[in-house]
Amino acid sequence: MATPGTKTVVIDEIQRIPELLNEIHWLITNTQSRFIMSGSSPRKIIRSGTNLLGGRALRYELYPLVSAEIPDFDLLKALNHGLLPRHYLSAKPKRLIAAYIGNYLKDEIVNEARIRNVNVFARFLEAAAFSNGEMINYANIATDCDVSAPTIKEYFQILEDTLIGRFVPVYQKKPKRRVILAPKFYFFDVGMVNYLLNRSRIEFKSEVIGNAFEHFIYQELYAHSRYSGLDYMISYWRTASQLEVDFILGQHQVAIEVKASDKISEKHLRGLYAFMEEYKVKQAILVCTEPLPRLHKGIRILPWQFFLQQLWEGELIA
Repeated sequence: MATPGTKTVVIDEIQRIPELLNEIHWLITNTQSRFIMSGSSPRKIIRSGTNLLGGRALRYELYPLVSAEIPDFDLLKALNHGLLPRHYLSAKPKRLIAAYIGNYLKDEIVNEARIRNVNVFARFLEAAAFSNGEMINYANIATDCDVSAPTIKEYFQILEDTLIGRFVPVYQKKPKRRVILAPKFYFFDVGMVNYLLNRSRIEFKSEVIGNAFEHFIYQELYAHSRYSGLDYMISYWRTASQLEVDFILGQHQVAIEVKASDKISEKHLRGLYAFMEEYKVKQAILVCTEPLPRLHKGIRILPWQFFLQQLWEGELIA
């Protein structure tokens, strides 16, 4: 809590004038002033070499809405609209998403990162959306965009630096099987990917629900990791023989596979079986759209509603 006489100063979009941080540092040290600073990207501040207020500032990151914040949460609405507040609440979010991508991604990020070829970056965004939730192959995307692989790698780094997406590393702690080393990449919101890919409306049992459902579960996991203060690592596991588990939490405490299916069979469990043979897990979970939870050969098969409730009530990982 602030002491009597403390002045609170709120500064929005601090990354636009990073030089202000030197003055803020002096005011924090020499006056009873408290600063609340917000911004949409830390990239410019970090790369400017300016004062980062080391030891004098706490950093918090806000994410799109999560299911626990929304009364009467609607999964299909979340998958179609995304979870940025204005987009989720809008009856017709497409124009809002288009404006967001046009005004922010293709203007602000291009200017901030000093990207010279805007058309190439626009093509890259579309190619990156096609790779959302998949292993990243820089060479293939570079070919599609007609630029070099190092340029594509730099573009992905720009998306990560500006909080537009993040990499998910492969889990490779003393593997017995040969594992794939390429990271996956997820955009920060599923609605953005829908727009970039011009997806048709997502419905249960539609062809496009699988990637969007997995993406949504990742958003929930990442936000929970940070909001809960647990800060557990999220990785994935895939072997050279194509056995895969979508998400590994922490040091293999929890293994999670995501399937947008209301009828789970043995073929959906192969990756979890293989991972459980190699590592001792506290919980192995398959998140799905079946109506009721059940236990099958040590694997908890959870409807997404049960999974999210247990996640946010702190019952899945500690």
